[in-house]
This record gives sequence, structure tokens and C-alpha cells, in this order.
Amino acid sequence: MNKPILTIVVPCYNEEEVLPETAKELTNVLENLLEDELIALGSKIMFVDDGSSDRTWELIEQESKRNPFVTGIKLSRNFGHQKALLAGLETAKQDSDCVISIDADLQDDISVIREFVIKYQEGYDIVYGVRRSRDTDTWFKRATAQWFYRFMQKLGVQLVYNHADFRLMSKRALEELSRYTEVNIFLRGMVPMLGFRSTQVFYDRKKRFAGESKYPLKKMLAFAFDGITSFSIAPIRWITFIGFLSFLLSSAAGIYALIVKLLGHAELGWTSLMISVWFIGGLLLIGIGLIGEYIGKIYQEVKRRPRFTIEKVLRSPSVSTLPKKEKVQL
Repeated sequence: MNKPILTIVVPCYNEEEVLPETAKELTNVLENLLEDELIALGSKIMFVDDGSSDRTWELIEQESKRNPFVTGIKLSRNFGHQKALLAGLETAKQDSDCVISIDADLQDDISVIREFVIKYQEGYDIVYGVRRSRDTDTWFKRATAQWFYRFMQKLGVQLVYNHADFRLMSKRALEELSRYTEVNIFLRGMVPMLGFRSTQVFYDRKKRFAGESKYPLKKMLAFAFDGITSFSIAPIRWITFIGFLSFLLSSAAGIYALIVKLLGHAELGWTSLMISVWFIGGLLLIGIGLIGEYIGKIYQEVKRRPRFTIEKVLRSPSVSTLPKKEKVQL
């Protein structure tokens, strides 16, 4: 197989604290791959600024001027991690043979990128980076993550266990992914649906180099709920089942109340009546809210609005046009 042109796509949101180190580390990776003739000239790092409010874009511009490997795209506002990542993938696939996506915080082990490329050359279209363990996570995060993966599997959604968005995709896999035009994006569920030949590479996740996580509990819960409702209608079916079960229980309670009345016994208590009203009312509100969530997603999809807007694209000088010493002295 010919040496591929590789692009590493890095979505960024307020990452000024880690970006210089990330650029340095990923540049070293590309230099080593070039020296070992595993990738071709023209390989690069593409930072995607997702509407950052700090100096992230300014630093990307500075890096692109002095580092021939660095390019960047700036989104017009904050669209969210998944859409920023998709914007990078869509842009990178135009002149790349394969693309690796990785977060900017350096928690994913960049040393396995070499193994990603080797697996690609062996004929794999998708290579998933999978964590060996979650020892670095808190107990709560570890437990909720495991619950989420198992829950999604029960819904019939194909997810790679302990995989986030650290993966390699070939050009043809990216071309196929571009045919999925939904607005509600959950790449961890969409990529396995492509069906191309895939494999996994295991690694140990590191601590964040600097800064704070951009996924607090609120965003994590919203992300998980989007994943569930984007790929399955099982929650609506569960609500229907609970409603049917409640109807049977209510019918039994009604028959019992009628019998008690006919036998002339004491009237049923006010407490049991209020509990029933609140219980049924709560179920109704949950059901209406869940149905509303799905209707809201349909509303977003049918409008066919763009999933992201690119404000600016940086073009760095080609690595092939620079002397070798200039390539490595960044």
C-alpha cells in the first residue's frame, strides 16, 4: 500500500492552556511517522476552533505560521463538540487518505497513532482507540459510563465499549459518513453503522495536561440523552408499556373500589386517591416530555439547517516545500 496522507483533526473549545503543548506533541508524532516512511508528505494537524472565547484561535494562527504541519478552521460560533469534530472530518477528507480524530487535552495516548496507521495499511477502514480501563475516572463517572454503554447495547445501538472519539477513518469511510445528514449527531453510534472493516487499539488514558474538562455533568447527561433518543425509539415504547400496565392496575383498583362500595364497607381513604393521582400525573408528564423530545428532534431535522458554519480556513505551507531542518525545528 502507498504511504497515506494523514490528517489529525483536533476539535478545540477554550483550549489555550493546552494547545501549544498539543501542537508540539502531535508534530513530533508526524515527524516520526514521516521519518519511518509510514505516512506521506502533506500530512498535517487540523485544529478546529469551536467558537472559543479565549485565545485559542489566535494560538492556532500563530502555530500555522511557524509550524508547517498545522492548519486550522474557525467555526462562526460554538456548535458543540460533535459538530466541530464533523466539520474537521468533512474538511480533512478532501485531501487526505485517512483522518485521525483526537481531543486537545492530551488524555488520549498519542503514541498509539503509529499503530493506527499500521492497522490502516493492513486494510482496516476504521481503527478505534479503546481504553484498557477507567481507573483514572471517579467512581461516579466510571459507574455511569458503564451503565450507559450497557443500556445502549440493550437498545440495540452498536457502540464500542470504552471508546470515545479517538479513532482513525479512511477516506471511503468518511465519504460514507458524509451521507448521514442528520442534525442530531452522535458519532460514537454513527461510525459503527458504516459497516467497514474495523479493529481496536487499546491504550491507557492519561490525566489532562492542563485546564478543565469541557464536559461537566450537565453536558455529559445531555450528550447521553441525545445518544439514546437519536438511535432508538425504545423509550417511547417503554412509556407505552408503563401506561398500559398503569391502566391494568387502575382497572383492578376500580373494580376493587366498586366491590367495596356494593358491600357497604367504609369509603376508601383520601391518601390512596391522592397517591394514585400524583403517580398517574407524573407518568403522563414524563410521557409527554419524552414524546416532545422526539418531536423536537424531528423539528430540527426537517428544517435542514446547516450543521456548522466555517468562518475561516488556514492554509499552512506544505511540508514538502521546506528543507528537512526547517521541518523539524519548530
